[in-house]
This record gives sequence, C-alpha cells and structure tokens, in this order.
Amino acid sequence: MPEGHVYILGSTTGTLYTGVTSNFDQRLLQHRTGIKSGFASKYGCTLLLHHERFTDIRSAIAREKEIKGWTRAKKLALITQLNPNFKDLAAQHGWQMLHPQQNIADQPGTSDVLKISSI
Repeated sequence: MPEGHVYILGSTTGTLYTGVTSNFDQRLLQHRTGIKSGFASKYGCTLLLHHERFTDIRSAIAREKEIKGWTRAKKLALITQLNPNFKDLAAQHGWQMLHPQQNIADQPGTSDVLKISSI
C-alpha cells in the first residue's frame, strides 16, 4: 500500500478544507495553482495549516474521515497544537510561494536544482 497524507488547508477568510492523498507534493501543487476545481479552489484554500503522514493510505483515509466529522472548533484546536500562529507550513515541505513578478531561477539556492532538472 502507498503512504498517505492528511492535510488541512485554510484560506485568508478562514475557510478550512480537509483532504487526503497518496501524493502530497502533487496534490499541494494542484491546490496552490487551482489546477483542479473543487471546494478548496472555489474558496481559496491554499495555506497548508496541518499535515499528517501515514505509512498506509488506508490509515490516512480513516483519519481524514475522522477529522471531517469534527466541529470547526475541534479542527482549529488540532491546528493550534502544532501551528498556533496559523503559518503556512508549505515551506517546511520545500515549497516557496513566489509573487507573479518573481522567477524561480532568481531565488537563492535554486541554481543547483535548476541545473539538475535541465539535464
């Protein structure tokens, strides 16, 4: 079985979205770029507020169902345990948000990555 990830995304207006995936990086990219339309895209849920990793996708699915059954207050309590300031945790996963006028090639520490990816 593949590994699984449960995550909670938030919007700047306070909307929360709970999801599960077996490919966390790909799914986070989809949320951040709005590639797939759905609840998270519609309500601008792009901030990674909580993340849990599981060795088995079935455990992740069960956990997602559990969290989705919770009240908003309980979800907020879960987030504040490890992320009391509601920071976007995507940077901890190697993600960096750039403004439209910024170029990834101009960012410090990306030259080696760009060289590898262009080989």
